[in-house]
Amino acid sequence: MVKLVLSKETQITLKRGNKTIKRNQLDYETNKAMYDFRGFKEVKDTVKEIKEVKVQDENVVPLKAKRKTRKKNESINLVKE
Repeated sequence: MVKLVLSKETQITLKRGNKTIKRNQLDYETNKAMYDFRGFKEVKDTVKEIKEVKVQDENVVPLKAKRKTRKKNESINLVKE
């Protein structure tokens, strides 16, 4: 009987859109071109800073009211009987 000794390999997280996968670091390095071709990028554990937007009341332009569209009147019959 053959025993396999699995070493604890580092895992890497890859993301494409909303799909997230975990792979071995060695596997990723070997097939990096294929992962890039398929659109997977390495996930970084960085937090994005949200910048506050200052609203200037002086430069705000009031919006115009939307035009109301006419609805066809269903009670009018255009066909002569």
